[in-house]
Amino acid sequence: MAPSKVKIEEPELPPQEVHLLKDSSPPTYSEPFYSNYQTGVPIALDIGTSTFKVGLTNSDRPNNVFPAVAARYRERKSLRNLILVGNDVYRDPLVRSSIKAPFDGPLVTSWDHIELMLDYSLEHLSVTSDNGRLNNPVIMTEPVAVPSSQRKNYYELLFEAYQAPKVVFGIDSLFSYYANSSGNSSGIVIGTGNESTHIIPVLHGKGILSQTKRIDFGGDQAQQFLSKVLALKYPYFPSKLNTHHTTNLFKDYCYVSTDYKEEINHILDMDVLEEKDIVVQAPVEISVGNEKKKSEEELARQAEKRREQGRRLQEQAQQKRLEKLVQKQEEWDYYTKFREESSKLNKTELQARLNADGFDDLNDFNKYMASLEKSLKKAHNQDIGEDDNHTVDPTSAWPLVDIPDDQLNEEEIKEKRKQRLHKANYDARERTKELKRQQEEEKAQYEREQQEWRDKDLEDWCTVKRLHLAGLVSKYRERAKLLESFKDRKSMAAQQRMKNIADLANDESGSTSSATRKRRRNANTSIDNDPNDTFGANDDDWAVYRDITNVNIEEQQEETNNEILSLEEELLKYDPNFHHEDTFAASMTFDWKNSVLHKFIHGPRQNISIAMAAEGIDPEEIANHPEIIRKNHQIHLNVERIRVPEILFQPNIAGLDQAGISEISSDLLLHQFDGKFEAGGDSYSLIQDVFVTGGLALLPNFSTRIVNDFTSFLPVGAPLKVRRAQDPVLDAWKGMKKWSESEECENGYVTKEEYEEYGPEYIKEHGLGNVCLQ
Repeated sequence: MAPSKVKIEEPELPPQEVHLLKDSSPPTYSEPFYSNYQTGVPIALDIGTSTFKVGLTNSDRPNNVFPAVAARYRERKSLRNLILVGNDVYRDPLVRSSIKAPFDGPLVTSWDHIELMLDYSLEHLSVTSDNGRLNNPVIMTEPVAVPSSQRKNYYELLFEAYQAPKVVFGIDSLFSYYANSSGNSSGIVIGTGNESTHIIPVLHGKGILSQTKRIDFGGDQAQQFLSKVLALKYPYFPSKLNTHHTTNLFKDYCYVSTDYKEEINHILDMDVLEEKDIVVQAPVEISVGNEKKKSEEELARQAEKRREQGRRLQEQAQQKRLEKLVQKQEEWDYYTKFREESSKLNKTELQARLNADGFDDLNDFNKYMASLEKSLKKAHNQDIGEDDNHTVDPTSAWPLVDIPDDQLNEEEIKEKRKQRLHKANYDARERTKELKRQQEEEKAQYEREQQEWRDKDLEDWCTVKRLHLAGLVSKYRERAKLLESFKDRKSMAAQQRMKNIADLANDESGSTSSATRKRRRNANTSIDNDPNDTFGANDDDWAVYRDITNVNIEEQQEETNNEILSLEEELLKYDPNFHHEDTFAASMTFDWKNSVLHKFIHGPRQNISIAMAAEGIDPEEIANHPEIIRKNHQIHLNVERIRVPEILFQPNIAGLDQAGISEISSDLLLHQFDGKFEAGGDSYSLIQDVFVTGGLALLPNFSTRIVNDFTSFLPVGAPLKVRRAQDPVLDAWKGMKKWSESEECENGYVTKEEYEEYGPEYIKEHGLGNVCLQ
């Protein structure tokens, strides 16, 4: 056998780093209580759909930051109804089923839970009162363009339930911008929230809400989209991913691509995938079997037992075939004698005799005899290959065969039939042995001729065999294309097949073919007493079924494949330049490195189940292999790492009929404002400070992508400056603390008296809040 080609050994890659799938975990510390409460100091409440951040403005940081969830729970031991808020709901696994968020999208739908959270916040701020009222002003965030019904309910809570002295509302991203700039700055604020993203132009410290744009995509939509993408990628993933799983996957491993089009085209290249692919392991318990492996003696004993059972079944099957043969032979002898006698009977007597034996007419009898003869031939052929364990003397083994029936009694006649059957089987086996001997002689002669040819001119022999192999492979592929074309109903092959079916089904087709004319002439030869149906009287008629079912092509494919394997075996043995890599099977072998789907799902390492199957390992053993089970609980993040954040710049990826951040900003700077990028222009002032804040601003490369996209549509030399908030999550609260010390804040408060006089629709406009649209 020829050796394999010399391959360049690829360096063995180290195993990939595996990251554990993170779930929600309760904090190890209890929620702190504020120790520096003072009456009259404003309370800043940054109420987000994801987290609450609360604190007094005499502190540099919020005192409490907790998830915006609550739960009502009945404790079983003490039979008390408990109300849990924030991180406390995750401390007991039994409480998780009753967790509820007060928001539906960006709006509040459960005001009872909001009141519970406000109670919780004020309690941890150590708020006290000697008059039954909240004696601190309140600064609170609200969404951009919040409906008046939402502000009305907040007013009712703060002014009527808590008796707050005065309240002011503002927009969180503008508070964050205020914390990172002077109060009179200009720029574009890109605020990425949990429910939406806003692009807010700011001129001289005041947000221009008439030109503010919203993209309906935020942190919550990002985790939902990632969850759907992973469900499509791993439809049979054994573990269920919850919102905490997908949120952590998004925060930990997703990033903004600086050049999405270029990176998405190459992210599944092996060298890039080696760097970008992230493996995340879901929790899995692998049970180690306690059963000991069976010894070789036990395995051999079981194998011998199976072989013995097989031999016993073969003997039983042979005995049953012999009994059926005897019965059919008896019927054949009886009806053969009846056929000889029927020539002496008239039509009436013949019909009566046929009816007595269960036949409708002579055609029915002839049909049964033909079927019986075919069954006997088939049964004989099945017994041809049976080996004899003893030597048979044909001259003495069947003494009754040559004795006439009139010289035998009834028992001897039955025995004679059995002996005739055995003799027929013996003769058939002898003929088969002779045929095999002749085939072996022909094969030996062929091998001698081939060996002489190889000794005389090996190169010529190899060339001829290779050409023959190429022709067989070409025929195989052509037939494979033909079989594939049958799946396309518009192809010529499929249309011809449908034509054959239609011709077969059309009894009154009026065809003028020779076969049809012959069937019409021989209408009286119908085998089922239908003069109009002569199909099947000619054996060639049945070939149409083989054409319809593609049996001929499939059989030819099987024969060609066997020839290819035989030729390749010869070439591997004698041709020094023919290797395993040159075989037809090798050319059809699955190459996982060139499979986009394999790399997308399994990363830059071969799927271990494919490798084990290629080694011929039992499928059940593969399915129960510990490493396979562990691999089945792994997620490979590659394309998703850049695809999900890209929705901020191309919302159509998620099916949103909206423009992205860059497109919206381009329209604002070039068309909605003056479009002047020299000193003194509004657009010039805006691009001097492009400010990114919010939770999604923590994604890597976010600011770099903003620079790249803005540079592509701004004039050459435009003074673009992009920066991120120092703390994108907490800077909104820090801006509220800073703004609480300004004169604008003091003028923006709505007092309880003004609320009672003007109603809940009354607001005071300021540069960091919403405006009145009435």
